[in-house]
Amino acid sequence: MATRLPPLNTLRAFEAAARHMSFTKAAEELFVTQAAVSHQIKTLEDALGVKLFKRLNRALLLTEEGQTFIPSVRQALDLLMQGVNKISQVEATGALNVSTLPSFAAGWLVPRLDRFRKKHPEIDVRLTAGERLVDFSRDDVDLAIRYGRGRYADLISDRFMEEEIFPVCSPKLLEDADHPLNTPEDLKYHTLLHDDMPTGWAEWLDVAGIKGVNPTQGPYFDMSALVVQAAVQGQGVALGRSSLTASALESGLLVKPFDLTIPIDFAYFIVCPPEYYNRPKVSAFREWLFEEAEKAGVRAGPRDDPSTPDRTKDISLW
Repeated sequence: MATRLPPLNTLRAFEAAARHMSFTKAAEELFVTQAAVSHQIKTLEDALGVKLFKRLNRALLLTEEGQTFIPSVRQALDLLMQGVNKISQVEATGALNVSTLPSFAAGWLVPRLDRFRKKHPEIDVRLTAGERLVDFSRDDVDLAIRYGRGRYADLISDRFMEEEIFPVCSPKLLEDADHPLNTPEDLKYHTLLHDDMPTGWAEWLDVAGIKGVNPTQGPYFDMSALVVQAAVQGQGVALGRSSLTASALESGLLVKPFDLTIPIDFAYFIVCPPEYYNRPKVSAFREWLFEEAEKAGVRAGPRDDPSTPDRTKDISLW
């Protein structure tokens, strides 16, 4: 008698053959040859040490041992299928853990999340916003949104949103009684607000051809969301990033005093391990991000080559 469980394929072949009372019909159902089914049944019989079928000229009958065995096999296969269905449901519904930077979460993602919830009410997004790097092997994270050049070792990265920078300010600065902000030259009369991004006021002023404005004057903030908030409050003129200022510009809390924008090398990437990539929840969120970027007019190009780790500043690697 068998001392261990026989291979699953042999049990599936036995159940199908017993249900159809035909090796040929079982083979059609399982998309294998009739000879393969016959071989699987023979392997199962050898493992059990009993005969399961009586093979007649034009008929196939279960032996007494086969009749005794078939209810248990069907029950076991049904339980396995229930388990598979439950796992599939978990992969398609429930919690989706997303990691991102605080500034991106506050300035772009959170204002749009309600649209994802309405489109996919079966998925609960659990958003973690922080500066710490994500370790997919250790952290309970399904997907991360990273800011950088897209080269992350052992991960798939989809470039989904481009980035531009341009001056933004409160509307009231345009009507400043002493020095209204009409031209880029008027920046010399206003406070410049800074964040910790690699491209800043010096680069923008250089592209604009503006002289006589000190690119280093003004307060510094270590989070881009804070510099946007300071600009909303009228504390000065910020060099805003297209992603983080979109909501404030749409609502009128901020305005663009000048048309000049400059592109930057970094972009936003959807990042996850290869084994997570096709999970239904991850795919649904990724496609939604693409759609939102398309609506905002900032949809990026194809995925960059992820084979080389990004060596840029750590803020781009969370």
